[in-house]
Formats: sequence, C-alpha cells, structure tokens
Amino acid sequence: MNVTPDRINSLLGETSPHAPHRCTELSAPHAVARLEVSGPDLRPGDLISGPTQFRLADAVLWFMVFGAIDRIELMAVTSELSMRFLRPAQGSVLWARADLDACGRRNVVGTVRLWVDDRVDRAVSVGQGTYVRPT
Repeated sequence: MNVTPDRINSLLGETSPHAPHRCTELSAPHAVARLEVSGPDLRPGDLISGPTQFRLADAVLWFMVFGAIDRIELMAVTSELSMRFLRPAQGSVLWARADLDACGRRNVVGTVRLWVDDRVDRAVSVGQGTYVRPT
C-alpha cells in the first residue's frame, strides 16, 4: 500500500493546516482517525457536538477512500452521509473508524463508528456515507 497515515497527515498539513483531525491507521478496508476536542467542539455539559462528530466521520470516510483505492484522491467528494447519535459524547479525544462496505468504479461506501477516549466498545454515534470518485 502506497498510502500511509503519515502521507495523509502531511497532505492535510499542506492543504488544510487548520484541520484538527489526524489519520492514525489505514488499510485497504478501513481507516481510523482522532480529534482532540476543545472549546468550540463542546456543547453545555462538555458534550462533544453533533457537527464535530459529523466532521470527524466525514474525514475518516475520506481517509478510508484513499486506502480502498490505494492513492490519495483529493477530489473524492462526499455524496451522502447520515449519522445516528446513540448517547452523549463526553471526553477529550473523539475517535472514528470507517470500514469499507463497497468500492466501485464511481462510488465508495463505508460505515463509520465513533467513540470517546479509550471506550472503543461504547459507540457514541454511527454513520454510513458514500464518496464519489472523480472521473
């Protein structure tokens, strides 16, 4: 595999230097990303906001596309993403894992699961999304 988390994170540093999320793990069928949450990410009660969770879900699915097609494709774009929020998300690090469901000529579909801190067995939200590959 030519694409690595380090290459993705380096690219993020060049193209989106303010992007707070990072890829931590990548293979052909999955990607893992993390986000250290801070003030703007939190709602009253120190709950991680839905838009923050959505943002990380979208990012990890984008990373998963790179692993699935074995190249960084900046013009792969979100076509659809739906989320279900299961329980309040409270913690200092938000994690997301995207698993590949299907990879076709035009679309890549994945399922994502989010959790906080080290509680990988306790999802705070789940989602499914589709990315469109450029022609």
